[in-house]
This record gives sequence, C-alpha cells and structure tokens, in this order.
Amino acid sequence: MTQPLLTLRGIGRSFPSGEQEVQVLKDVNLDIGSGEMLAIVGASGSGKSTLMNILGCLDRPSTGSYTVSGQDVGALDSDALAELRREHFGFIFQRYHLMQHLTATGNVEVPAVYAGTDSQARDSRARQLLERLGLGDRTEHRPSQLSGGQQQRVSIARALMNGGQVILADEPTGALDSRSGQEVIGILRELHAQGHTIIIVTHDMQVASCTERIIEIADGVIVGDRPNLPTVPMPSQVEAASPAAAMTKPRLGIARFSTGWARFAEAFRMAWRSMMAHRMRTALTMLGIVIGITSVVSIVAIGEGAKRYVLSDIRAIGTNTLDVYPGRDFGDDKATSIRTLIPSDLDAIAAQPYVHSVTPVTSRSLRLRYRSVDINGTANGVSDSFFRVRDMQMASGAAFTASDVRHQSQVVVIDQNTRRKLFLEGTEPVGKIILVGSLPCTVIGVAQEKKTVFGDGNKSLNLWLPYSTGASRLFGQQHFDNITVRIRDDQPTKAAEDSIVKLLTLRHGTKDFFTFNMDSIVKTAERTSQSLTLLLSLIAVISLVVGGIGVMNIMLVSVTERTREIGIRMAVGARQSDVLQQFLTEAVLVCLVGGLIGVTLSYGISFLFSLLVKQWQMIFSMGAVVSAFLCASLIGVLFGYLPARNAARLDPIEALARE
Repeated sequence: MTQPLLTLRGIGRSFPSGEQEVQVLKDVNLDIGSGEMLAIVGASGSGKSTLMNILGCLDRPSTGSYTVSGQDVGALDSDALAELRREHFGFIFQRYHLMQHLTATGNVEVPAVYAGTDSQARDSRARQLLERLGLGDRTEHRPSQLSGGQQQRVSIARALMNGGQVILADEPTGALDSRSGQEVIGILRELHAQGHTIIIVTHDMQVASCTERIIEIADGVIVGDRPNLPTVPMPSQVEAASPAAAMTKPRLGIARFSTGWARFAEAFRMAWRSMMAHRMRTALTMLGIVIGITSVVSIVAIGEGAKRYVLSDIRAIGTNTLDVYPGRDFGDDKATSIRTLIPSDLDAIAAQPYVHSVTPVTSRSLRLRYRSVDINGTANGVSDSFFRVRDMQMASGAAFTASDVRHQSQVVVIDQNTRRKLFLEGTEPVGKIILVGSLPCTVIGVAQEKKTVFGDGNKSLNLWLPYSTGASRLFGQQHFDNITVRIRDDQPTKAAEDSIVKLLTLRHGTKDFFTFNMDSIVKTAERTSQSLTLLLSLIAVISLVVGGIGVMNIMLVSVTERTREIGIRMAVGARQSDVLQQFLTEAVLVCLVGGLIGVTLSYGISFLFSLLVKQWQMIFSMGAVVSAFLCASLIGVLFGYLPARNAARLDPIEALARE
C-alpha cells in the first residue's frame, strides 16, 4: 500500500485561556494521499482552520504526530518548517492576503524570493502563471486595481510559484461572488487534474461537493470522512503528473542562488520597495537622522575650516621661529642686566645647518617727526634677514640690505600705521627723510599690512632700521634685546631649539637666557580647535541618537502596522532570519539615505556659508563623510535590531489574523 503524503496521528491542539486551556482539536487521525482533492467542512469554531494551519506547517500540534512524506514535522525547527512551506505547500486565503505595495507579478514572486530563485527566472515564471490564469494584461496592476476574483487568482498563482504540490485553500470563495467563486473552483479542479493535492477548508457544502472526498469536523473531532462524487465532471488531465511524483515534480526554469550577498540584495530590494510605498512614513523616520548627520558633518567642516584659517594666520607670523630672550622667563627683573646676546652669537647661530635665517631685535620707543607731524613710535634695530624671518613683503620700495647693516646706513622701513600718521593721503613715503629721535633717516620701504584672525595687525607704529645704526647712533648698546631664529621647514623645531640652547649655553658659560617656540602656539591652537570641534560634534551626536530613537519607534510602529504582511511572508516560506534581515536592512537603508541627504545638505550649507563669510570656508574631509555614513549605518543597526527581532519572532498564525 502506498504511504500517505500527509499523516496525522492523535493530533490535539489547545490554547491558553486565562488559567485554563481550550481544547480546539482532539485526537485527530487523518491520512491524505498525494494527488487527492478533498474538503474539510465544519461550522465556525469547529477547528477546521486550526487543522489547516497544522497541515500547512503554520502551527504545531500540542499532542500527537504529523508527518509529511514520512518526515516527522515535530522534529523540525522553524527554518526547516519554513523550507517545507516554501518548497511543498501553497496557500490560498479567503482575504487573498496580497501585499498592497507590490504588483501582481511582485506578489506572485514572493515565495520564489525566499526560495533563492534568480530574479529573471522568477519574473518569467510569475508572468507565465498569471497568463495561464487569465491575468496576462494585469501583471503590473496592484491589488487595489484588481477585482476580488482577480486578486484570488493572483493568490493562486503565488501558491503555485514554487510548485505548490499541496495547495491549502481557506474559504477560497468566501469573499467572491458566485461567478468568480465558480471560476476559482474550476481552477483548483484543473490543478488537481495536473497532479496537485488540493485541500479546501470551507463551511459551504456546495463548494465541498466539487471535491472527491469530504471530511467533516465538529468540536475539534472528525465526525465524518467519506468519498464524494463531484457534481461537476473533472477536467481532462492535460499534462497530469502521477500522484507518486507530485512531491518531487521538477519546476522548470527556476534557477537557484544561495550566496549571502544574493540574500542581502533581495532584502535590499524589498526594503527599498517598502520605503517607496510609504514615502511619508519613511521621510518622517529619517528626519532625525538627516538633522543629526547634517549637524555633525557641518560642524566638523566648520571646525576644520576655522582651524586651518587660524593656523594659516599663525604661520603667517612665523610658526617655525624661535625667540631667544635674556633672563629666566618673561618678567625676570634681572633680564635688563644680562648683556650676553651679542653679534657673535648671531653669527654662531646663523652657521647652524638647521637655521634658515636669523635676526637680532633691539627696540625703543622714540619720537618720529616729518615736517610738522610729531608722533610716538617704536624703532626696531634688526638685520637685513628680519624680513625673511617674519616673511614680510614690501608694499612699496625695498628693504635694507646687508651692506646697509655693515655701513650703518641711516635708512628705515616703516609700517602702514606709521605711513598713515606721518604722511598725507596720497603722499609716497619712499625717499622722504624723517627724524627718528634726533637721527635723520631716509624711508626706503613701506611694509605690507597683514590682516589676520587676531585683528587688523598691531595698532602701534613701527619702523625698522639696521641694528648697527641703532646700536651706535640711537640706543647706545651693543647687545640685543632678543634674537629671532627661523628654522628650516624640513627641520624639527624642538630638536633645533635644544641645539640652540646647548650652543648658547656653551658660549655664555651658563644658561642666562630662555627660549620661546612659536610652534607651541600652533599646537595649542590645534588642541583648542580639536577640543571645540569634538565638543560641538558630541552635541550634534545627541541629535543623531534622538534620530535613532525615532527610527526605532517608527520601525516598531511599522512592525505593528505590517504584522499581516509579515505573516504572509512567513506563510509562503520566509525564515525568521529573512524577516530579521529585511527589517534590519530597511532600518539601515533609511539611515543611509538620511545620511546621504544630510551630507548633501551640509554641502548646501557650505555654499551658503561661502556667500556670507568671505574670510574662510568650510572644509570637508573624506574621513568625516565616511564616518557620517558609518555612523548612520551603526544607528540603523543598533536602533533597528529590536523592531526587526520583534518582527522575526511573530507567530505566523497570529500575524495573519491581525487586521
């Protein structure tokens, strides 16, 4: 005797109801052969739908055993049950259970997606099935654009997508008019003629009379199991397969893939469709992410731009310079009595290989006069290298030379403040003679004004003359107030500083001086800028976290709204991992799209910023942009996992029953 396809022995199913349990099925014994067409009939609440759910592996019995082709279903885990539903069962529901955001073709393809079918192969098969069922001109229509009968045909095509050796139809004509109902029954009879096992659950005896076997159930017990002579002749068995071959019937044209990347691609595609179907919800979900990413990227760009602007101004006054002063530190009372910084020190330092240029500085406040104008200014005795050390350019005229230093020439270079105070507007100072103290000097150059982040430059009046001229004719001293050394760009300033300290200590016999390295200002500015950027970024990250919580909340609501969709996916063979991956992918995709919009908005803000602020620009780095996308992905994973897990853990029966 041939082994039955489906075998139930001692099946019982109970559900908790308060502190008690309600017994829905009681000691059900049933054999269903391959290729049969039967009806399970009974009144509402008789247990027929529960029996169908157990037959379709959507539910597990509380007691007893259920085997499919000799395989004990009770020993299978959730993934194996999903595979069994996917490969061998097809479901036709009373309410169709089509996904509203998918076309007819898209709905039919769903079981094949979870079976790992190649996209071209499943599209071709879905269209063939719809054509076969008379919906060839409705393949791109959504469920809302189809009649009830057409929607049920789409449901039948979906049941056949992976073969549908066993088709379970739950009240397939309950929501249809009589004509559409007759057409659906006719289709089911044709499928039976082709070798499919058809199980119809109904309370309509007229529908049951179209089958070959009727099983009656009442109060959870089978009370009748009789053969039936269909009132309508069976269709001719065109291309019918033998019952024995039904479970292994090959499905032509269906190619398989099994790579993780392919599964991810399908999850991505489904997530994108879902997002596009609910644009307003998606936009509200990603709003917090957009604000957070825009804030973080913009703040980092502003911080980087500000840092570069400040550092460029600091470098403009010489960041690789080192100043040597007499005494222990600034404010040392004994510094004025130390006279060891002399011209020979200047020559010794200039001879070092790491030195770019070196200049002494001796300054005094003196009266400056030109014709009837008498003002107070600062006279600085420097060498011809001073302008290279400070990277100063001439607005007009030229700086003095080494020859002027050797010959103690009475020449000066003035700054813009001095020019404005001493000379009338439009007067060219170069060539004019001014009195510096009581010493007549010729103006040979006007220094270019430097505007920096620190302001419009020094407000005092400055002029520069050869230190030899100042020492012998103005200041009455041969030693220097300080020496400024410019280090070569390819040399480390700290090592150069240590070398100069060692050199001067040996020359003086003691360390009667101290050094001030401008590089320390740069490092301090960098640290300050980084700290401020970090602080502002952390504040902006708060908005990202808030956005992530928003994603989680709306995804949780989405799971509640889409409970029935999840049930449909599980019924057609989706594993828990498939549902988890889809919802997690959707959360990550929402965050990534939000991140892309946020970065785009940041560049838009940069454009507006450039129109309003001329001094400096926002600076974007690839690291900041990549970090923004990584952050968005992490937010999606962290805050999307809980909703995705909740979706994956839904019971398919409860999910399908949810409206």
